[in-house]
Amino acid sequence: MRDNHAMNEPQHPNIANPQKARKGLSRILHAGGYSLQGLVAGWGETAFRQEALAAIVLLPLAFALGQDWVEVALLAGSVLIVMIVELLNTAVESAIDRIGPEWHDLSKRAKDMGSAAVLLSLLWCAGVWLAALWSYFRA
Repeated sequence: MRDNHAMNEPQHPNIANPQKARKGLSRILHAGGYSLQGLVAGWGETAFRQEALAAIVLLPLAFALGQDWVEVALLAGSVLIVMIVELLNTAVESAIDRIGPEWHDLSKRAKDMGSAAVLLSLLWCAGVWLAALWSYFRA
């Protein structure tokens, strides 16, 4: 006997992922649901939660501090980039952890590179904000 969820899935015997068979609005709605599930999963990670809380402060501040749309876009975008990179880093770490708990040089390398990407995005964000604050208070 099939569960209700399986009964609502498109029936395509050659497709392992039913999302691939969806078209139009159904695909968009399901993809949006998966994205929300990803944000909820991200919220469970301490680093992402800290960055999201910082974004609650920094995003409105970007609109107050930015002197034109370019500055607002740089300030807000740099904050969002940090959150995006953190989610991708968490995805890499989760995939590596799914493979197995044993130590492997390639697993360490992948995790280290994800961490380095987060560090670079944080440095970029800090640089953008420091330059904007310097410009704002110097004028």
